[in-house]
Amino acid sequence: MRIMRFKNNIGPQVRRIREARRWTQSKLAVKLQLVGYDISRTGVSKIEGRFVCITDKQLLFLAEALRVSVLDLFPARQNCRFSDFMAKLEMTRF
Repeated sequence: MRIMRFKNNIGPQVRRIREARRWTQSKLAVKLQLVGYDISRTGVSKIEGRFVCITDKQLLFLAEALRVSVLDLFPARQNCRFSDFMAKLEMTRF
């Protein structure tokens, strides 16, 4: 049985996009609240740290607040089998 180390795969991309915009975690939390996702700075930190699972609705709120497509929130897949890609994601601390 494989053990999943992280609860989401979008956290590092959320952090990179946020930092590229020079937003703090607090500013992203405010942006998320404005689009209807009730979250605190601590909640943003947990997403970026991959400590929480993300629902499909939360994914849509994140994309809206960050002004990116949903696909932009996922890591780029290298030329490899999907199962190998997923195994690597589960073990990688970006």
